[in-house]
Amino acid sequence: MKRPGIHWDRRVEAGLVMVVGIAFGAWREFSFVNINYQIDHVAHHTPFSYAHSMVQGWTRGMDLQTLLVLKWSLAMLSMALMAGLCILLARILFGTWRQAAPILLGFAGFAVLSLLMHLLSRWAEPFELVSVRLSHMLQYPVPLVFVLIAATFPHDERRGGNEVDQGRHSAGR
Repeated sequence: MKRPGIHWDRRVEAGLVMVVGIAFGAWREFSFVNINYQIDHVAHHTPFSYAHSMVQGWTRGMDLQTLLVLKWSLAMLSMALMAGLCILLARILFGTWRQAAPILLGFAGFAVLSLLMHLLSRWAEPFELVSVRLSHMLQYPVPLVFVLIAATFPHDERRGGNEVDQGRHSAGR
């Protein structure tokens, strides 16, 4: 049984993944805030846009439908990238790829729950906020924190999981 916790000899690699995740989260926030400003400008035909001039330049000439497709495409890309970073972080911390499937299932489960909440919001408006929050959670470095926390639990490297050795150590071994 491996001692509990993170493979401390892999701290630098794990730190780099965290830095990339946090930097991507900052870029994602900047991009989406400004794309939403541009969408509002185009949808409501306002005299000017609050979007950053750089984003205005990137989106110049785009109609509302194109901006919405861009926004949803970037949202999906953000989720996929964050899932990939979580898998990479788990590989670094646990020393195995076995956590990839549970991580992907977790991402898919939260994405489906978010979609379900969005669909239910027709009848119960507060579900829309829950839907947005769940979707945003998958696009920011929040899941990376979950992987870090999971890596601090005792795990058995032979199994690639977090099984705790339950009394199998005897005095004679």
